[in-house]
Amino acid sequence: MNKLDCTGPDHIPQKRRHAAGADPAKRDQILDGAVTAFFSRGFDGTSMNDVCRASNVSKGTLYVYFADKVALFEAMVSRERDRLFLGLEATLTSDRPLAEKLTIFGRQVAESLGSDRVIRTHRMVIGAVETLPELGVRFYDSGARRGQAGLLKLLEREITLGHLRIPDPALGASQFLELCLAGTFRQRLLGKAPLPPAPDRIAATVDSAVTMFLTAYAVGDRQGGTGAV
Repeated sequence: MNKLDCTGPDHIPQKRRHAAGADPAKRDQILDGAVTAFFSRGFDGTSMNDVCRASNVSKGTLYVYFADKVALFEAMVSRERDRLFLGLEATLTSDRPLAEKLTIFGRQVAESLGSDRVIRTHRMVIGAVETLPELGVRFYDSGARRGQAGLLKLLEREITLGHLRIPDPALGASQFLELCLAGTFRQRLLGKAPLPPAPDRIAATVDSAVTMFLTAYAVGDRQGGTGAV
């Protein structure tokens, strides 16, 4: 008997099948539905049934990918955060001068943290922390702490090069981030400011933050941003 020739034009390859819970397109479909459900109903008000309807999948399929609502919520947040950090990390590792990197990074952070989606996510986490404290810890570690760690690497590199003199680099990273968010983030989080900060407000705040930071920690003619741009 002749062997079947599967290399000719009549051969039609079968669509590749993913292992259970491993299809990235299906996972994204569920996470897109989760965005719709969570941002419509909040964390406490959203059920797995709501996500099934929003993502147009069965409950069985949903549980193959995510064990419970907390895991689903964290995966949704993680996907959004990863997209943000691609831009932040690219800025911090670029070949731009220090002051320019700090300025772009600060504006990216301030714009992101002032956006409706990020503010609403923070509010959902805060609302759930009383009953799910571990959710808040993981949210901080994978978000704020991760952003601070990337900035810290940049500062430590600049210290090694002799461009900065910072007694406590981790504290310095926290200080810079707080300066970039001064007068905007908490007002947004608590509802004092109903709209995201205007670009010129962000620019003015971050430019001032960079000047203050370099005045305090830059060496020689880099103080105040001069010589670093």
